[in-house]
Amino acid sequence: MSLRAALVLAGGQSMRMGRDKAMLPWHGRPLLDHMIGLAREAGIDHVYVSGDRPGYRSIPDLEPGLGPLGGLASAAAALPDGRLLVLAVDMPRLTPGLLRALMDDDTHWRANDSCVCHEGAPLPMALELRSDTRAAMADCLATGGRGASIRALQQRIGTHVLATTPAIELMLANGNTPADWEALSS
Repeated sequence: MSLRAALVLAGGQSMRMGRDKAMLPWHGRPLLDHMIGLAREAGIDHVYVSGDRPGYRSIPDLEPGLGPLGGLASAAAALPDGRLLVLAVDMPRLTPGLLRALMDDDTHWRANDSCVCHEGAPLPMALELRSDTRAAMADCLATGGRGASIRALQQRIGTHVLATTPAIELMLANGNTPADWEALSS
């Protein structure tokens, strides 16, 4: 059986936030714990964390400083082929139902798709880890700059982009700055 897992991207420096986003409090526990819990509630048993996170099932970056795509590529190098749900640590309003739909709703997966995400938001996404998607990650990272991003990867591989409703837009909100976090927390 192939891999069916989740990866929470939490290896960044949180420069715009000014402190570690993964450890921000969300309903009485660290945000990272909340995001891991969401993946588990969505039916994912194997949940990994990108970055060097002692105490978590973490996968350190092979080459630090390459952003979310670098964290994803490091995890992809450590994990077997299969479907991977990729989450940003700073999206606490996601729901298990939305995540289950990305991973499991076969109507979202067309014949040549390697990825499914929502319009206007590269994350969360469900990604088929295979040799071709790993090669695309390496190509994007080698390009550098804007070419070394999750969006660039999605453009390079077959990605099915789902329509975003106003309700889904609320779920997709993320907190990159203190002002964003204040809006999410209220």
